[in-house]
This record gives sequence, C-alpha cells and structure tokens, in this order.
Amino acid sequence: MVGQNVLGGPLQVCGTDPMTGFYRDGACRSGRSDAGLHTVCALMTREFLEHQRGRGNDLSTPAPAMSFPGLIPGDPWCVTVVAWQSAYRDGVAPPIVLAATNALTLHFIPLTVLTQFAADVPDDVAGLGGPT
Repeated sequence: MVGQNVLGGPLQVCGTDPMTGFYRDGACRSGRSDAGLHTVCALMTREFLEHQRGRGNDLSTPAPAMSFPGLIPGDPWCVTVVAWQSAYRDGVAPPIVLAATNALTLHFIPLTVLTQFAADVPDDVAGLGGPT
C-alpha cells in the first residue's frame, strides 16, 4: 500500500468486503479530489451508524447504483475525519484500526486520542508516547 499509517509504518488495507476507501481500493488513502479526507479506518458500530444517519450520512442503506452494499456493525470502513470527530464529541466514536488509518489523520486528531479507540494494539507501544 502507498502511504503511511498513524504509527509511522506502511498504510495497511482497511477492508475489501465491502470494498472501502475513497478510491475503492481497500485503503484509507486520500488525494486532492477527496475533500472529506476519508482517512480513518473505523469498525462500524450500531451507535456510529445511527449517529451518521442522524447527520444525513446514511451508511446502512444499500445504494446499488453506486455499488454500495450498505454497512453493518463490524464492517471496516474509511470514514472522514469530520465524521469520526463528530462521533467522538457525541460519545459514539467507533473503534479504529491504527495500522490502516492514514497518517494525514494526525493533522486533525492526536495520536493519544486515536489510541484510546484502537482495535489493533501494536506489540511495541514504546513509540506511541504513552505509558508502556
């Protein structure tokens, strides 16, 4: 994968079933055409999906014309920084996969916050800036 994750390693695939990513290549990559910055690899929860629906971003309903199957709890999905931040502020932030979350996310969300929601914890946490 091209890019770096929030841990400083190579960006890993977030999900391929369903296929995620702004470029629908499975990775939370971003570029000039990605105004929303789809860089956070989140694991869908019922609370997050309901929260997003309430904000006008229905991620649960299939949209066959766009080859979108609709998401269910447990699905990994590249969400926007704004979507994750709003869920965080509202107390319904979903878990994230650090190895598949793009380093660009760190411009908006500190690593100390992201690690609190990590679904993947690296074997060596010494470089994460927290207690070991």
